[in-house]
Amino acid sequence: MMTTSALPKPPCSSRRAAVAAAAGRTSGRRRHVDPTTCERDYQPEELEFMQAVEHYKRRNGRPFPTCSELLEVVRSLGYVRVTTA
Repeated sequence: MMTTSALPKPPCSSRRAAVAAAAGRTSGRRRHVDPTTCERDYQPEELEFMQAVEHYKRRNGRPFPTCSELLEVVRSLGYVRVTTA
């Protein structure tokens, strides 16, 4: 078994990644990848929403907007709730 001390000393973030990769190989566990975050072809409406959220985050300095703030973004795109009578 190879110890982490036998690995070359890369920069801190690379070292953490190397240690995590080594641990993953030895434990046999695989990291779950969420398929919704993978690169794919997005619909135009999805792109518009993602761009609007990114714009909101930059404009307001909010890296993690709340649900209320996301609703504000959705409404700014012109979406409204339609109720049936």
